Amino acid sequence: MELIKHTHLGVYGVLVINDRVLLIKKARGPHTGKWDFPGGSIEFGEKPYETLKREFWEETGITSLKGELQDSISYTLIYPYSDTQLEELHHIGIIYEVELLDLNYELKTDGDEQDSLGAQWIDIEQLNTLELTPFVKKILLGSY
Repeated sequence: MELIKHTHLGVYGVLVINDRVLLIKKARGPHTGKWDFPGGSIEFGEKPYETLKREFWEETGITSLKGELQDSISYTLIYPYSDTQLEELHHIGIIYEVELLDLNYELKTDGDEQDSLGAQWIDIEQLNTLELTPFVKKILLGSY
């Protein structure tokens, strides 16, 4: 089987209110079906903060937010990209801590028809019982 290498740079937002975190369920890629922070790829010419706002709107429906740069983290993994290829992924995440500026919003629970199957508020105490992406594990549970 052929091994291809790929580096992915994304921007992600951590929004925690009253011991609940806003997560999206992944629709594709190596983490399909796992819970992840809202976020995604930087488009050409886009600033990371613009990516955060765009991705949050696309995946959660939330438009009124403020983000503060928190960290940048990365991990690698190998997964079956296709029937004939394995992909070694180097995933780099620029992580923002997010604050809602307006509590009037309609949460997009049905997905964005791309990367998200829908957004949901999850009790932090439930995280150990769910399938999570490495970024969520690292930031909220302290280990990959």
